[in-house]
Amino acid sequence: MKDRVLIIAEAGVNHNGDMDTAVKLIEAAANSGADFVKFQSFRTEKLVSPNAKKAEYQVRNIADQDDKQFAMLKKLELTKDQHVFLMLECKKLGINFLSTAFDTEGLDYLNQLGTKFFKVPSGEITNYPYLHKLASIGKPVILSTGMANMTEIEEALAILETGIDKNDITVLHCNTEYPTPMVDVNLKAMLNIGKSCAVQVGYSDHTLGIEVPIAAVALGARVIEKHLTLDRNLPGPDHRASLEPSELKDMVSAIRNIELAISGDGKKKPSNSELKNIKIARKSIHTARPLTKGSILCEEDLIPLRPGDGISPMKWTDVVGKKLTNDLPALVKLIPTDFQ
Repeated sequence: MKDRVLIIAEAGVNHNGDMDTAVKLIEAAANSGADFVKFQSFRTEKLVSPNAKKAEYQVRNIADQDDKQFAMLKKLELTKDQHVFLMLECKKLGINFLSTAFDTEGLDYLNQLGTKFFKVPSGEITNYPYLHKLASIGKPVILSTGMANMTEIEEALAILETGIDKNDITVLHCNTEYPTPMVDVNLKAMLNIGKSCAVQVGYSDHTLGIEVPIAAVALGARVIEKHLTLDRNLPGPDHRASLEPSELKDMVSAIRNIELAISGDGKKKPSNSELKNIKIARKSIHTARPLTKGSILCEEDLIPLRPGDGISPMKWTDVVGKKLTNDLPALVKLIPTDFQ
């Protein structure tokens, strides 16, 4: 994927614990043209304590009276058999499977499944045992940085680089609010991460709509991650900040177009497609009125008109003051033998 932007459709936990929904999410991701569809691999007991409170957005997006994360997450776990099932569905539908683990055992399990790289969620960027395990495995890593500052990013990278080449690490700028207010996106931070840490960068988006990930690609993002849902009105923590299938398809299409638009060599020159229009759109020096042989050409005698296959108006001062060698009617294109 080094030659184009890698697009990850984040199904996450938007399957709501239902495998039929999960398969439909895979189908939607495949139909959109995304490169990967990503789920989440966790055991609730190893992710949250029984008293861990929900985030404000989780409370807002789930209409129940329970303010704890435990019960919410327990319903969203995927079993090992379900992981294998989803991987087979991805293969059948022609899209790559990916999942995010939240603990070291999950990393080991995904590694056993043959994952080609790992995606680190924002919440694990300060988890030393987790990062150390990734370094020991040594496979490429995509690191999300929601809620992090530059020092935390640099510390995480220092751990990962003990076992992973920096060229195999991509750092995603991210904001961990669902949905993210536009004023908090701060896309320039993505550029700052790339410059300060000398790493490839990307963007994990939680805004509403598709504009920001497209802008991120225009700025140089090499990986884009965006949540996918079948319906934003479904109950669950992440649906509100997700794209519906048609929107994801539009985003992927727009990103591929932006890739083409920024793929040039940067040298300003006529493109192959516009060469044919040069003579049509530009102008040549024409006579502005009937002129007689021997006349000395003045500016009032001349006019720039299309087509541009004659003497360029940039030669205007070279033509003014010349003597006509023959009579000319109005509105004819001058040629070099018309004057001396």
